[in-house]
Amino acid sequence: MLEAILTAVIPVVIIGVICGAVLVIASKLMAVREDERLPKIRECLPGANCGACGYAGCDGYAKALCEKAGTPVNLCVPGGDMTAKELGELLGVDAGEVARKTAVVHCSGDCQKTQDKVDYKGIESCKAAKLLYGGKGSCVYGCLGFGDCQAVCPHDAVCLTNGVARVDPRVCVGCGLCTGVCPNRLISLIPVRETVVTLCSNKDKGAQTRKSCSAGCVGCKKCEKVCPLGAVKVVDNVAVVDYRKCEDCPDVGICAKNCPVGCLSVRGIQTAVKA
Repeated sequence: MLEAILTAVIPVVIIGVICGAVLVIASKLMAVREDERLPKIRECLPGANCGACGYAGCDGYAKALCEKAGTPVNLCVPGGDMTAKELGELLGVDAGEVARKTAVVHCSGDCQKTQDKVDYKGIESCKAAKLLYGGKGSCVYGCLGFGDCQAVCPHDAVCLTNGVARVDPRVCVGCGLCTGVCPNRLISLIPVRETVVTLCSNKDKGAQTRKSCSAGCVGCKKCEKVCPLGAVKVVDNVAVVDYRKCEDCPDVGICAKNCPVGCLSVRGIQTAVKA
């Protein structure tokens, strides 16, 4: 009986030992060596995993810095100049300056300028409301007003004011998390130094836009005509600012001053609507 058991067990043990030895040797020969700098680079990054750098989170950015020569070390907006400096010292390159960004909500359709088309009774979420006829508001392009962006912001930089999300640029670190959760894609990141923003995303023609929101862009192109740098263009019936051109303007805010509905804003303060 014992001999029968040993006859069955011994071959299994021998095979197990051989397989184990093969795996150990294979793990040594086929091992992918990790760059010794990778853990140190990862420690420098804030861990927000926001994607503002253009990579898949902090791990993706750290890997790119190790493997792709010439990857800028100043792409981490939440980390700012301090993170860029640490990465530059670690990699032996010039850090440069981090272009600080802030989130902007391209909508000004608050409770005074637009109205509800339905009495929404459902989940208090922008994503859920969007599934019901595009939301409760008369403007299907506007802020849905349930604060999904506010809930995801790790720095309490977003608040709901009179039914519309607003971002405090003094608190916002430009992580970009809010831009991804807005169903209407109303939020974008712009450099903090920029002075003019469009507070509308309605792509309907002027007459239709006016029916849904009194502050909506009517596509009149007055802003486009007066911009001395050609930085403002009306695209799909809404004014769009090209920040690559909108620098050193000789007449800052002239586009906003000429907007008949006040959908262009200077330094976050909406201009008065012309009579």
